Amino acid sequence: MENKLKVVELFAGAGGLALGLEEAGLEAILLNDFDADCAATLRKNRPNWNVVLGDIKGIDFTGMKADVVSGGFPCQAFSHAGKKLGFEDTRGTLFYEFARAVKEIKPKLFIAENVAGLATHDNGRTLTVVLDVFKSLGYNVQYKILDAVNYSVPQKRKRIIIIGTLDGINFEYPTGYGKLVTLKEALANVPQSSGTRYSENRKKVLDLVPPGGSWVNLPLDIQKEFMGKSFYSGGGKRGMARRISWDEPCLTLTTSPSQKQTERCHPEETRPFTVREYARIQTFPDNWEFCGGMSSQYKQIGNAVPVNFAKAIGNQIVKALSVRLVTQVQSQSS
Repeated sequence: MENKLKVVELFAGAGGLALGLEEAGLEAILLNDFDADCAATLRKNRPNWNVVLGDIKGIDFTGMKADVVSGGFPCQAFSHAGKKLGFEDTRGTLFYEFARAVKEIKPKLFIAENVAGLATHDNGRTLTVVLDVFKSLGYNVQYKILDAVNYSVPQKRKRIIIIGTLDGINFEYPTGYGKLVTLKEALANVPQSSGTRYSENRKKVLDLVPPGGSWVNLPLDIQKEFMGKSFYSGGGKRGMARRISWDEPCLTLTTSPSQKQTERCHPEETRPFTVREYARIQTFPDNWEFCGGMSSQYKQIGNAVPVNFAKAIGNQIVKALSVRLVTQVQSQSS
């Protein structure tokens, strides 16, 4: 237990990232989230975890020792008053708080996960500031957009993974596993659970959509009525009235299973996925319980880092830091 790599996790949510890192052999020594239901979920499943509920601004990380700082800070734009923004200029954003934790803890490695859109947010300026700030704190920084579907996750889910390392540490991103997991494989023998339902009108429309289909498969008159102004706006919009098929991975789960723009209908039954089906698609184990009401549970799961994806990254973190440790020991003994 003592020789495990220690992690401080921020914006921990329902614990997808933390659980994946745990399965890779890392140990969480502190997890923080502002949401009471998220904190309750973490405590329910891991009573031994040090879960701190509340605003990250109130946490002093000075003197805290950890090998890794992890988390997905919300993406926020910065005010570009000057030509180059530094650490202090990002004050007031949640990114600043993540960077402050890195500055105060000074871990060997940090991992910041975010939506792929961070790469193009504010015409790329937001990411440039983020990388520059991390570099100013003394880290070698790299980023890559990975798709969780390549790491035994039955879901197409692209995320940007930013890794910062101190000198002498070589982190390599995990390579894909090759085989994709289908929805049929993922939902085999899934436990019964609660789930939201469609309105009668919505159900009548989705009854007409075949597995793998969307609004384009509807009769023209129903297309126009269902899509409204969107019918004439052009673009793909294939997420609307979308029914997933058994033989493909799911599309990216959102915080609500029945949003019209990002429909995720069950392959056979005309309904959204249940809470446990949502959890399976995010590769949470069946015994991982979610606290709060149904909408809160969906939100927690939809916002999470898929566990298997997190484990793949965690394995690479362990590898990178273990190699450094071996190198240090060898240099000390020679």
